[in-house]
Amino acid sequence: DKEWNMATSEMMLSLGLIEKDVNADTLWVWCYPSISAELREVLLRKCCLPLNNQVLHTFVFGQYCRTWYYITTVEVQEPTALKKVTHFSIVITAKDFNPEKYAAFSRVLCRTYIKHGSPVKMMECYIAVLTKGICQSDENGSFLIKDYDVRKAYLAGSLKDVVSQFGMETIILYTALMLKKRVVVYHPRIEALLEFTRALPGLVWHRKDWSILHPFVHLDDNELENLKLCTGYVAGFVDPEVRDRSDLFDVYVNLPDSEITVSQNAKEAMAMGKLHKEIGNFIVQAAEDTDRIDAQVIKDISVKTKEILSNLMSLADEAENSKLTLETLKQRHYPPATENFLFHLAAAEQLLKI
Repeated sequence: DKEWNMATSEMMLSLGLIEKDVNADTLWVWCYPSISAELREVLLRKCCLPLNNQVLHTFVFGQYCRTWYYITTVEVQEPTALKKVTHFSIVITAKDFNPEKYAAFSRVLCRTYIKHGSPVKMMECYIAVLTKGICQSDENGSFLIKDYDVRKAYLAGSLKDVVSQFGMETIILYTALMLKKRVVVYHPRIEALLEFTRALPGLVWHRKDWSILHPFVHLDDNELENLKLCTGYVAGFVDPEVRDRSDLFDVYVNLPDSEITVSQNAKEAMAMGKLHKEIGNFIVQAAEDTDRIDAQVIKDISVKTKEILSNLMSLADEAENSKLTLETLKQRHYPPATENFLFHLAAAEQLLKI
């Protein structure tokens, strides 16, 4: 599979360092080659250091303006080469979604920084990975970029966990993603949010599109403006007030309470019928099969999806310019909810005649 093995080292965009000192001030200390002021402000918000006495989040990731960021935060244990620094965060920005890859690389960078107390050594590691795809050091561990292909990252989320929490209601999530709707997920704990949201694009594996994932969004004007530019998305929030922002979602998932709500304006497109029940049962059965691992569950659902899509395609092929119209669908006498779903799906897949 050539597309998966592209040299992914050119994916990295920048490396940054944020420190918290003994006076509890948190500052951007250094970055290479550069990070815009706008992005630095966003990253400072994502990094847990400015929040005093808060829990330390060792690793968080997210997306802002089509740039992925990965932040690893460490408490400095005495004695080290770092004077007057109590905590620091290493920030990597990149074009690709691959949390495991950047978490592993960040661990090497953290050890390097603690040992040498200067960003120069980190920059050397960064450049080595950028140019050779590997950075090796005896004491700080080595990192090999080709150990982390993107397919692994896509398959690392657990749909089995999603289904074990939501059961039949998973069909609501499936339908929302198939129709490119806006899904907002709330959980007060960022780790729970990251784990849950990253699995959801796996429900629409045929698109292999993780750019719809915005797992860590704040209720900040800039961030929300950028989110609203996306057609459909999965967006994670730790702020419970997001439930009052109906302008942001078609489907709202309250993770702690295991509740999924479809907003008023999306009810028509999301109307459930026999087809949904059938797919829902199929998803639940696939996920509850103890012999099947997550990757197989994703594949099972994908096969089911492809059946639905090829059915749509063949209808479109019969039509002029290979585009579907509502009339073509009506001639098939599907149950109303099925017809409705197929119509909206054709629109999402750009098979409709406008």
